[in-house]
Amino acid sequence: MAAATQNISNSVLNSMNSTSSGGSRGAAGELQDSFMTLLVTQLRNQDPMNPMENAEMTSQLAQINTVSGIQELNARLGEINDQIDAGKALQATALIGRGVLVSGDRVLVGEEGATTPFGVELDKGADNVVVTITDGSGQVVRRFELGALDAGVESFVWDGKLEDETLAPEGAYKVSVTATSGDTPMDVTTLNYALVNGVKMGTDGQPRLDLGGISDPVTLDEVRQIL
Repeated sequence: MAAATQNISNSVLNSMNSTSSGGSRGAAGELQDSFMTLLVTQLRNQDPMNPMENAEMTSQLAQINTVSGIQELNARLGEINDQIDAGKALQATALIGRGVLVSGDRVLVGEEGATTPFGVELDKGADNVVVTITDGSGQVVRRFELGALDAGVESFVWDGKLEDETLAPEGAYKVSVTATSGDTPMDVTTLNYALVNGVKMGTDGQPRLDLGGISDPVTLDEVRQIL
């Protein structure tokens, strides 16, 4: 009798595990009631000469409580995740119309030498950082040293002037950045400016910032600085 009822209780526990992945707390309660009914039935009909041991009953009760606790925890985590997703969407919409720095190497020159900002991201501090700007044909039009920079993100603005101090023609230019620590080259990420035009939801349910074609849509995690 004990072995047979043990199999039945195990079947109930397996069903509860399946229900926990589905997130139905009502069904979980019904399964828990069924388990308790089976346990009481087992106790009433057990062999007086071979009763269920206390350790066995305690083990079964511990299993049912553990599964029930996991279900409640999963439900709470689901609610927290929903709140986080809603917060990300609200944060994303607040960026519409704002400028951001994201991974990229483009700087734009407009009228009278007006330029878009660019940025540098370093994992570690560098002794010397050098910026090189080239035109569409790959020709260097400006090069300048930023000197030592700490780890993190820094933004800069090119004055739009060429090496001969004349204004650069309107258009798109490429920014290249090198960083060294002593004589050792370092990893560096170049950032370009983009304007957030809108927000759309990705297939993963996460908001994406529409940057108007300057850069591909990005997640909030890919934004390095808000300008």
